[in-house]
Amino acid sequence: MPQADTTADAPAAGTGAVDVLTIEGIAVRFGGVAALSDASLRVREGSVTGLIGPNGAGKTTLFNVISGLQTPDRGSVHLYDTDITHMKPDRRARLGLARTFQRLELFGTLSAGENVQVGLESSVKWWQWRHVKRSLPWARRVPTAAASDGSGDIVVETSDRLLAGVGLDGLGAEQASAMPTGLARMVELARALAMAPKVLLLDEPGSGLDDAESEALGTLLTTLAKGGMGVLLVEHDMELVMRICDYIYVLDFGDVIAAGTPEEIRKDPMVQAAYLGTVTDAEADTAAEAFDTPGAGGASGSDTATGAPATGPDGGPHDDEVAEA
Repeated sequence: MPQADTTADAPAAGTGAVDVLTIEGIAVRFGGVAALSDASLRVREGSVTGLIGPNGAGKTTLFNVISGLQTPDRGSVHLYDTDITHMKPDRRARLGLARTFQRLELFGTLSAGENVQVGLESSVKWWQWRHVKRSLPWARRVPTAAASDGSGDIVVETSDRLLAGVGLDGLGAEQASAMPTGLARMVELARALAMAPKVLLLDEPGSGLDDAESEALGTLLTTLAKGGMGVLLVEHDMELVMRICDYIYVLDFGDVIAAGTPEEIRKDPMVQAAYLGTVTDAEADTAAEAFDTPGAGGASGSDTATGAPATGPDGGPHDDEVAEA
């Protein structure tokens, strides 16, 4: 499989932007199967970087390597200049690496606020607002220890602010297991932000969100990036990816086959063939005409020969990874 040249500099998100996360030559094998062959990518400070590819491309495996849940057979992971390749997940978290998961990983018996408090309690000096304020640059001032009855009050107030920052104002008391998938994903995001991360890894955060929620998520992620955070996003919602990402890597069969800006990725023939589907302009025009022609089977939504309902995807392409999430 041809690989993209990922040695070229990714566009800086701003003047003086540096690489907050550097992945070089990662290889992972499960028996005789190569999940990752030679994957390399970089995430800049203050940017949103996308990682896309078909199901089974190795995206989640790469996330597991970055977060310390999977040991690579070859390659390295650096957080700024620190080699974290062989560090345990908790050490990586304390250095500023936070992650959400493709499958929801909330404590179902706890409330939304208590789930966020778990993230606060795992970080250093969680009771001091300045340690989490950078995660929510728009947040209003939270009472200090001197203005509160105790540290318990401060952690509740801080978790409430974090939930409000992701659009869940007033839902801190809701039990996590009873929340819809879209809201539960925002709780998981708030818990990750509670650690004031330097790098935020998001594995399909748009799964289960409606259009309005997806729009709000995109706005939130770009706001976090503007505050200096590096965001690495795995997502199948191509509209969201193309709208908010500064730079995109495309993974296929464990190799990075393309890297570039959203416009460059959209036009890349290898990406079209491997992920987006290759369709010529003539084929697209023919399909559009057929859809718009009465009785052609598109506009009526039925088979013209039998009158039976047309078969096919129910609202979009079937995605095993999203369905499992």
